[in-house]
Amino acid sequence: MTGQLVGLVRTPLNITYILSVSSHREHTGTDRYCFIFADPLKMATDHQNPASKQQQPGASAFKLVIYEQENFQGHCQELTAACNNLQEAGVEKVGSILVLCGPWVGYEQPECKGEQYVFEKGEYPRWDSWTNSRRSDTIAAFRPVKVDSQEHKIVLYENPSFAGKKIEIIDDDVPSFHAHGYQEKVSSVRVQSGTWVGYQYPGYRGYQYLFEKGEYKDSAEFGAQIPQIQSVRRIRDMQWHQRGAFHPIN
Repeated sequence: MTGQLVGLVRTPLNITYILSVSSHREHTGTDRYCFIFADPLKMATDHQNPASKQQQPGASAFKLVIYEQENFQGHCQELTAACNNLQEAGVEKVGSILVLCGPWVGYEQPECKGEQYVFEKGEYPRWDSWTNSRRSDTIAAFRPVKVDSQEHKIVLYENPSFAGKKIEIIDDDVPSFHAHGYQEKVSSVRVQSGTWVGYQYPGYRGYQYLFEKGEYKDSAEFGAQIPQIQSVRRIRDMQWHQRGAFHPIN
């Protein structure tokens, strides 16, 4: 299967949708084409565009397209479910990614191990658009991330087993713990609701750590080599805009 970027559609609201076309040859010798819009809502509402009728919305709650080369060029592969080893699925290299329905998390190593990369709906034309840790440009596995709550609450603790100083965050994104009087050491985490991503450095930079509902008794359980998190944000449906608050607690 091959794919290439063939156009941009810009709406009166100045929102850009990417149109991609992919093709593969059937056993009968004929070519089959599939048109993909970056926004499923566009496909459902734009009845005047014949291409938008090629794919019905809601077919899958999760969908992304992996391109072998940067800027959505070269061989492409569509995923709608977890893939623990991309090479075994025929993906030799990840050069760019188009997330149609998400979110997703990618992993540096097969079997969902190593550095994590969180992807929400949108376009990622090259590797430095999904990470700035600079350690690796490799993605070897993907899995979808379920977001099933409009409410978000997370508590981060200084020491393992939920001990020491803590910071409680409710329905808010925090770009810098230091700006609010909390140090950088985070050794355990309780996620009471929602789905979150923590970052090694302020401003949502450095290694990423996905936090789903549950308990993480030490930093190894959320994939960190050192217990350091300095910013955190919610993974959420973009239609939710709740005003939140966070509370440093001694």
